[in-house]
Amino acid sequence: MTTTIKERPYKENVITQWVIDPLLSEIAFKVPYSMTKILKGRFNEFGATLCTEGKNYMSFEIDFWLNTNSINTRDKTRDSHLKGADFFDVEKYKQITFSGTSYEAKNTEGHYILTGDLMIKGIIKQIKMDVFFGGKMTDAWGNQKASYTVCGKINRKDWGLKWNKLLDNGGVMVSNEVSFNCEIQWITDTES
Repeated sequence: MTTTIKERPYKENVITQWVIDPLLSEIAFKVPYSMTKILKGRFNEFGATLCTEGKNYMSFEIDFWLNTNSINTRDKTRDSHLKGADFFDVEKYKQITFSGTSYEAKNTEGHYILTGDLMIKGIIKQIKMDVFFGGKMTDAWGNQKASYTVCGKINRKDWGLKWNKLLDNGGVMVSNEVSFNCEIQWITDTES
């Protein structure tokens, strides 16, 4: 069964607002390059708002952003290229955003498909991502926490990230397919 996020009626007195705990969260990606290697990177600055209906952790509205200038592949020269006009053009496009529109529970317990609008370089396209619920707890200070793993794949050319270079063996420098894996820890101090 698919649930549409934006059309779900909320009762004002049971809304819980969550934020990402940046110390326990990571936005990471992988891209095959030079035919035999895997480029790994991450974004260091990101955030989101998540609203749920009370304790129903999968009844949510989510809006996510990340700072494109915070990309980190552990190589300053490569990072500078990625920040330039060939890729993210961070002077003009400062954020990548995602807004969830619907989710679907899968057969496996805690496995969901999240659909939403991903905007990169001003281009908005719908994507689907796998979401795995990792559990919830209350910490020693009374904060409620919930963890999720979000993963998926996109074709970077769909968002205008087209730069590439031909290799001597006939291949290309960078794959068009980008996979991402996000470990997200949500936290709220609101009792539900």
